[in-house]
Amino acid sequence: MNSQSNTSSSSVFDAHYWAIPALDEALLANIDTTIANKTKPLGALGQLENLARQLAHIQGIDKQQGNKILLKQPTMLIFAADHGIAQNGISIAPPDVTGQMVLNFLAGGAAINCFCRTFDWHLQVIDAGMLQPAPIQHAMLLNKRLGEGTDDFSQAPAMSAQQAQQALVYGAQVAQQAIKQGSNLLAFGEMGIGNTSSASALLSLLGDFAPELTTGKGTGINEQQFVKKMQLIDQAINRVKTHHGDSAQHPAIALMEVGGFEIGQIVGAMLATAAAGKTLLVDGFIVTVAALIATKIAPRSRGYMLFAHTSAEQAHELVLSQLEAQPLLSLGMRLGEGTGAALALPLLQAAASFYNDMATFASAQVKV
Repeated sequence: MNSQSNTSSSSVFDAHYWAIPALDEALLANIDTTIANKTKPLGALGQLENLARQLAHIQGIDKQQGNKILLKQPTMLIFAADHGIAQNGISIAPPDVTGQMVLNFLAGGAAINCFCRTFDWHLQVIDAGMLQPAPIQHAMLLNKRLGEGTDDFSQAPAMSAQQAQQALVYGAQVAQQAIKQGSNLLAFGEMGIGNTSSASALLSLLGDFAPELTTGKGTGINEQQFVKKMQLIDQAINRVKTHHGDSAQHPAIALMEVGGFEIGQIVGAMLATAAAGKTLLVDGFIVTVAALIATKIAPRSRGYMLFAHTSAEQAHELVLSQLEAQPLLSLGMRLGEGTGAALALPLLQAAASFYNDMATFASAQVKV
């Protein structure tokens, strides 16, 4: 990744800035042979075999670990921010719940805390731009504030071009620090009242989809709120297309116009993780939209992505199809916070275990 800190707005939205290494396709023959020679029928471990293949392929750029898959200090990064669109009453909770939930994270009381404790994730919370900063200091909390929430994107751009650029830079800094501390597996969560609206609007712009296809009920809004949510997103899409024309699909324009501070920082964190040659685990709808943006900026980042689950949010399967992704779990979840990614970790551990430790036909002296 380019180390320069004062870059133009276009540079962080360009693949060359991130310098993501291409995965070595020549490694796949040996990886496939390793999996095929395990004491099992071909394909008998189903999706776990493909998962092991992906992990081994990603980690194959690290020649010093030999033929072993290593999962070191799995780290969950939760980015929190507020959204001006939420002032329109299109969520089940008022905007100040974002800050309240961050305090809940710091106190250890949220679902993501439970899952991180159960599966031994290292948890970090990032204030990407809540309405108010947390009233306490905490070792788990990082300050990467870009403002006091975005503007209402149904009326005006969500953020400035400079804020959109800085979002990627800040997110990259967070991921780089986690990697420096020893992690080679990063997952991403989000907290922000109104952020499904932002993710839906982003998907509509990036994929040229009608809001009816990209908009869901989030964490459970009623029908009246749902209709209003679609109308506001449609209004925003028309505003952006009128102003930018074909450029509305560019990641920099889309993020500036309808994005969220936390979504932008997740994009930057994903790109930095891929640039470092590490594995990134993608959570639900909002984080998957961030992944889509990352791949549009730097297509090579897709090779470093694993997808945790299919959420119950209406458009998640649509964005997963855009990424040609096969998620590991389908539990009907729609909470966010990185919870789906947290639950997928045991599957990664199981894939690594059989790849590393399962006997081969030759070593077990099994003849078939």
